[in-house]
Parts: sequence; structure tokens; C-alpha cells
Amino acid sequence: MTKEILIILTTFGLLALLGVTEFILHRKRLAKIPIRIHVNGTRGKTSVTRLIAAGLREAGIRCVAKTTGTVPRFILPNGREVPVYRPGGANIIEQKQAVTMAAAQRAEALVVECMALQPQLQWLSEAKLIRATHGVITNARPDHLDVMGPTEEDVARALAATVPSDGVFLTAEKKHRSFLQQVAEDRRSRFRAAQDLTRPITNFDMQAFPYLEHEENVQLALAVCEELGVDAETALRGMWRAKPDPGAMIEASIEFFGRRLVFVNGFAANDPISTKYIWEQSLERHRDLKRRIAVFNCRADRADRSEQLAESYAHWVQADEVVLLGTGQYIFARAAVKSGLDPTRLVFVDRSHPADIFEILLGLAESSALVMGLGNIAGPGLALAEYFANRGTDHARV
Repeated sequence: MTKEILIILTTFGLLALLGVTEFILHRKRLAKIPIRIHVNGTRGKTSVTRLIAAGLREAGIRCVAKTTGTVPRFILPNGREVPVYRPGGANIIEQKQAVTMAAAQRAEALVVECMALQPQLQWLSEAKLIRATHGVITNARPDHLDVMGPTEEDVARALAATVPSDGVFLTAEKKHRSFLQQVAEDRRSRFRAAQDLTRPITNFDMQAFPYLEHEENVQLALAVCEELGVDAETALRGMWRAKPDPGAMIEASIEFFGRRLVFVNGFAANDPISTKYIWEQSLERHRDLKRRIAVFNCRADRADRSEQLAESYAHWVQADEVVLLGTGQYIFARAAVKSGLDPTRLVFVDRSHPADIFEILLGLAESSALVMGLGNIAGPGLALAEYFANRGTDHARV
């Protein structure tokens, strides 16, 4: 045996030993965390992760959470947030960091938002990295069809990869509920629908949130808390005080030299079903405003999503102006016009600074306007949302 071959074999042997050692250590860390909650779904994952963690903290359960929403965060047992360090970009292996942190913090519970899209990686995330005691799927909607599609049913099948074995599975999904329930039964997990609460949610409960939260998200988070012995009143107190994700649906009103702009941050809801819902809800809530302005932030590297949203928007209640931001403006415009949108409503913006965009919106607003942020939150979307949030004088509650 040559010296070179011996070196190669020794190297591979050491790497294999390190891999086995790390696997054993990871399993030991998991064993130190009695409650492990894996949150997946099309929309609302980040919100539900934050809500569950807040409810558990309020009940005195030592909890660590990790979100992968607008700005990825670790949430510590005292509620303090620290950024997720990503030197090489997003990678599901960082879920191990969450387990390591939770074990180091002596956490009783770990709440992790699933960050995988590929069905195989979703399975890997659950079966090898998290091994949840409680699995959560918010919903299954037509999004990321290039990865999980091409149909909505395929999306449901992909998400089902994170249904735990021998645990508890909870979901707010209705259309594909029977399929998900069957998957849970096949994996010997107890199934629970989010609506099966011992204490129903009231209008007062929703009005107490300082931002626009979806009732389905609250229902699902409360169901998880109930499973863990936390009563609704205690859990809700924590949820009301919890810091929302930067992409949360916050309303801000700005009065500017006799003109009033009401901005609704809907950037994070970028699938057609969710986006249409919040658009219609906002129109209904602000019928007193003179103008309706839809601001779509589009990414060239999300062309399929821009086209899908544009084709859907062409058949909604129309805005007076459709303002396009980002690198994928013309992708959205072509698809929308092809689907029947009046091209004269389109306003192309080649600027990214929020102050410049605000001036353009102000010029379109006349005396008053509803300005709705839609599409993708990355880049100018987040900057515009923060611009309004920091200057708004009236943050609405539902």
C-alpha cells in the first residue's frame, strides 16, 4: 500500500469518525430537550413559531425558538433575539445550531421554523435534525411550485415530510386535512385540528394584538400551547406582548401636508391566496380613502412567483395604480397585462431608496390613499415597510 493511499484512507477514516461523533452528540443534545416543535407550511410559519414560543415563555416554560422569516432570528428564553449567522448562505444544517443553543440554554422546549423547500430536505430536517415531539403545518397553498409543485396537492405531500413519528401533529389546513391526518396516522402520531380549542378565540383576543395577526395562526399556536398544558389566557398574554416578525402585517398611517397615506405591510404574504385575502380585507377596512395603490416588489430570481401573482392579481378588485419595485418588474408586468390588466395602471419605479419611493407614492395619493405592500419583502420591500413603520403615527389593530 502506497503512502498516498494510506493518507487518503486515514483521512476518510478520521472524517467518518468525526461524523459519527457529531451524530451521537447531536442525538444527546436532542435528548436534553423534552419538547421539540417543528413548524412548517406555506404561509404563517414565522408568526406561528413566534406565537408558540411566546405562549410557552409566559407559562414559565424555558423555551428557545428559531425563525427563518424576513430576518432569521434565535429567540432566547428571556425573549431576547439574536441574528442567525450565515457566512455561507442559508443551509438546513444550521438547524443543528438551534438544537445546540437550546441544549446550552437548558431549554425545556425548542420551537423551530422549517427552512427546507426540497421535499427530501424537509424529510431530512425532521427525521435527522429535529425529531419533533410536536409537528405543525400551518397550511398548504400553491407556492414554490417550481420546487414542491407543480400542483397544490404536491405541495401538501412535500410538507407532509415533516409530520413526526410517534408524536403529536397539529394543523390549520382544511382543504388537505384528510390527507395530512392519514399521514399522521401512518406515522403513529396523534392528529389535532387547530380549530379544536377548549376556549374559542374572541374578537377581543384578536384586537389585543398590536399588529394585524391572522386568527388561524393564533388558533394553531393556542392549540399547541394547550397540548403542552398552557391555558389560553396565559398563552394569549404572552402572544400579545411578543415582538412580531419584521414582515408582520403592520398598518401605519402618515399625515403629510394635508395628505394621508395608510400603509399595510402585506409583503410577506406572497402566495396568491393569502395576498388576495389581505388585499380584500384592507380595501374593506379603508373604504374611506380616496385612492388605492398596490405596490408589488418583484424579484427576477423568483420569476415563477411573480408570474403566478400577476396572473392572479389581474382578476382581483383593481387598484387605481399598480406600483412595481425590484428586479422582476417586467416579469410581473408582462404576465399581468397578458392576463387582462390595464397597462396604463402600471407605474415602474427604478429607485430603491424608501424616501424616493415614498415621494412617488405621495404624488399618486391625491388627498388620501391606501398603500398596500405586496409580493416579496426582500430588498426595497423591507426598506419601505420600515420607512412607514418608523414614521407612522397610527399603528392599527384589527
